Amino acid sequence: MQEALVKALRTRGLDAITALEVGMIDRDDAEHLDYATTNGSVLFSFNVGDFYDLHTRYLSEGKSHAGIILARQQAYSVGEIMRRLLRLIASKPAEEMRNSIEFLSAWG
Repeated sequence: MQEALVKALRTRGLDAITALEVGMIDRDDAEHLDYATTNGSVLFSFNVGDFYDLHTRYLSEGKSHAGIILARQQAYSVGEIMRRLLRLIASKPAEEMRNSIEFLSAWG
């Protein structure tokens, strides 16, 4: 599913990278969030619990991130993830994502 989702995002002109492509596959969650933030990228993950906790920790420590979008794994088809992501992107620009978290379930 990950490859199909990345391909669909790129087909629509969105900048999408995977942890595997940038050599981050074995890194911890904070490193993933730091990498995304350094590159001005919103992080999308199925790891809801860990990234929600990390978001909360970052804010309590006064740290910033570029934004996080979370979805439950296997809850949606690739097409449904795309529809929801496109709704979110159309409604909330990257600048408004800074230090916020969005749940894909809210964009149905």
